[in-house]
Amino acid sequence: MENSEKTFYITTPIYYPSGNMHIGHTYCTVAADTMARFKKQTGYDVYFLTGMDEHGQKIERKAAEMGVTPQKLVDDIAVATESLWKMMNIEYDDFIRTTQPRHEKIVQKIFRKFYEQGDIYKSEYEGMYCTPCEAFWTPTQLKDGNCPDCGRPVEPAREESYFFRMSKYQDWLIDYIESHPDFIQPPSRANEMLNNFLKPGLQDLCVSRTSFKWGVPVDFDENHVVYVWIDALSNYITALGYDSDDDALFRRYWPADVHLVGKEIVRFHTIYWPIMLHALGLPLPKQIFGHGWLLFGNDKMSKSKGNVVYPAPIVERYGADALRYYLMREMPFGSDGNYTNEAMLTRMNSDLANDLGNLVSRTVAMIEKYFDGVIPAPDAPTGFEDELKARCEALPALVEKYMNELQFSLALGEIWKLVGDCNRYIDLTRPWILGKSPEEQPRLKTVLYYLAECVRVIAVAIAPTMPATPGRIFRQLGVEDPAMMTWQSIQSFGHLPAGLKVQKGEALFPRIDVQKELAALSGGADEKPAEKTAQKKKDVGMNKEKAPRADKEESRHISYDDFCKVKLVTARVIACERVENSDKLLKETVELKKGDIRTVVSGIAKYYSPEDMVGKTVVLVENLAPRKMRGVVSEGMLLCASDPDGKLSLVTVEDLADGGWEIS
Repeated sequence: MENSEKTFYITTPIYYPSGNMHIGHTYCTVAADTMARFKKQTGYDVYFLTGMDEHGQKIERKAAEMGVTPQKLVDDIAVATESLWKMMNIEYDDFIRTTQPRHEKIVQKIFRKFYEQGDIYKSEYEGMYCTPCEAFWTPTQLKDGNCPDCGRPVEPAREESYFFRMSKYQDWLIDYIESHPDFIQPPSRANEMLNNFLKPGLQDLCVSRTSFKWGVPVDFDENHVVYVWIDALSNYITALGYDSDDDALFRRYWPADVHLVGKEIVRFHTIYWPIMLHALGLPLPKQIFGHGWLLFGNDKMSKSKGNVVYPAPIVERYGADALRYYLMREMPFGSDGNYTNEAMLTRMNSDLANDLGNLVSRTVAMIEKYFDGVIPAPDAPTGFEDELKARCEALPALVEKYMNELQFSLALGEIWKLVGDCNRYIDLTRPWILGKSPEEQPRLKTVLYYLAECVRVIAVAIAPTMPATPGRIFRQLGVEDPAMMTWQSIQSFGHLPAGLKVQKGEALFPRIDVQKELAALSGGADEKPAEKTAQKKKDVGMNKEKAPRADKEESRHISYDDFCKVKLVTARVIACERVENSDKLLKETVELKKGDIRTVVSGIAKYYSPEDMVGKTVVLVENLAPRKMRGVVSEGMLLCASDPDGKLSLVTVEDLADGGWEIS
C-alpha cells in the first residue's frame, strides 16, 4: 500500500436506484462532500466516492412493469441522480455504477477467489425474503411477520445459492471490533453489532441467486448471479482499480479513512464487509460511521407514507448553501434528526439572514460610509479587540477537532459563536457614534478593520459546508488574492491587507416571510385573490368614512389622560429590509428588552436605507394596535420629525444602546 498520512479516502454508500431522491438521501452525501472539502482545505489529497447500486430483483421487476430494460431504467435514474448532486454542489471524484464493466469484471474475480479458497460453498436456501431490502430473514428475526428493517411484507423463497462462511470469521471480527474502539462509530452502533448479531452467533450469508438474472453473472456457474452484498460492497475497491491492470488509485488511497453509511446498513458494512476484506487479505477501513436518519415529523421519510420532502424546490428558492447549512447544523451527526420546512426556514432567518448576512452587510456598508469603501488600517486595539482576536485565532483548532470527529453541527456552532461575537462587538463599539467625531477616527478604523478581518475568517471557515457563499463575501470585501481564502491564512489574525476596496452586493440571505414560504413550498398561497379584494374594499371604505366635525381649536388638544395612554420606549434596530413591492416602506426588526423582538413597518425608505437603520436606537410607540401593511404585520410606530418640505428624520436616542427604556 502507498497510502500516506496526507491522503484521505471517504465514501458514501452507493445508492439504490429509487428514482426521485428525497432530502434524507442527500443528508449523507452532503456530509461526505463537506468532509472532503474540509480535508482538501486543510492540505489533504482527497478522494471522494459515491455512486449507484444497480443490480437486483427490485430493478428487474420494476423495469418489467415499466416495459423497459433494466439497463435503460438504471441509466435514466443515474442521470437524475448525478443531476441532483450537481444541484447540491457535490464534488465527487468518482461516481461508480455496479453495471459498469470495470466493476463487474473485478466482482467476478473476487467471487471466484472466495470460492477457490473455500470461503464460499453451494447449498440451498429456504426462508423469508424482503425484496426492497434485498435481505433474507429467519422466522425469528421477523417483526410482526414483516421485514425487521423496513416493516414491509416478506415472501417465502427457496432456491439453490452459494453461501459465504461468515461463521468462520466470527471470533476474529469480535476481537477486532473490541480492540479497535474507533472502528465503528458512534459506539452505540458497535455495541448493537456485537450484542445483536456477532455474539449470539453469526449465520453464513447467501451470496448468489438463481431466481432472477439482473446481476453480475458467476462466471463458473451460469445459473447464478452474484447477490447484492458482495457485488455492492466491493465498489469501494473496484472504483480504485483493485486487482486491475491499473491499481495506482487503490495503492494510493486504500484503506478508506471513513465509510459514511446510514444506520440501516451498518450491519452489512461492519460485519460482512470487514470479513470479506479480511478473506481477501486486505486491510480494513479505518472507520465506519453509521449516521442517523433524517426524519419528517419524527417518522422516516417514505413515499408510501406521503411524508417525503424533495430538495429541488428548496434549492431553487433559497440556493443549495441554505439547505446544506441546515442539514449539517440542525442535528448532531450520528443521531436521528427531525426535518420540517418551518425549522429550516426559521434557521435561515436567524442564522443566515439575521446573523451572518446582517454582519456582512453592516460591515461593508459602514466601510463604504465612513472610509469611501476602503478597508482602513487598524490603530491601537483595546480589550474588545483582544477578545475578538482570541476568538478568531482559537477557531481553526476547534473546527478541526469537531470536523475530524464528524461533528459538523458543533463545528458550525463554533463558527456562529464568532458571528455572534462580531454582531455584539458592533453593538458595544457603536461605529455610527464614532463616525460622528473626527477625534474617534483612529478608533473607528480599528473597529471596522477587525470586523472585516473577522468576516474574512468566517468566509474561509464556512467554505466546506457552504461552498458558494464565501466567494460572494470575498467579492464584497474586495478580496481577490487566493492566499487570503485558505485555511492557512486564518491560523493567525490580521492577514487581510488594508486598502482593499469593498463593494456592497446583494444580501447574502434575504430575510423571508416564513408563513408565506411555507405556503409556497406546500403548493398553497399566502392570501387568496378574493381576500385581497375584500380587504382593499374595506380599506377604501374606511378612508372614505367621514369623521365627525369638531371645532378647530378643540381638535388641537387632547386630554392628559389620553396622552398617558401612549407608551413610548426605546428600541434597538437589529435588522432591516425593504418591504417587497414598495418604494416607501421598510420593515425593521427591533429589540425592546432582551428577547422582546417586534416587527415594525415604517414609511421612511425614501430617507433611510436598511443599512442606515441597523444599530440605531429609536423611539417606538409600543402600545399601538398591530396593523397589516403589504402583508407584514407592524407592531408599533417609529417616531419621526418632519421639516416644512415633508422630509422625515428619525427620533433617535444615541446614548442608550439598549431597548426597553420608557420615554417620560
